[in-house]
Amino acid sequence: MPKLKTKKGVAKRFKLTKTGKIKYHSEGKRHLLSSKGKKRKRKLRKASMLEGSKERKYIKRMLPYG
Repeated sequence: MPKLKTKKGVAKRFKLTKTGKIKYHSEGKRHLLSSKGKKRKRKLRKASMLEGSKERKYIKRMLPYG
């Protein structure tokens, strides 16, 4: 059986935790930050966990060696 290929775009955006949850950082913290409020930028700093089993299943398939 051949090796499975990892989707590199997904690998850059998502990380698997030890328990199998999917961690990601929100978008919107690269540029045009002067128009965004302090509170909004502070909330964008924190990583989030992916909710929804359908998306989790789809991303785990794209990260075979997670």
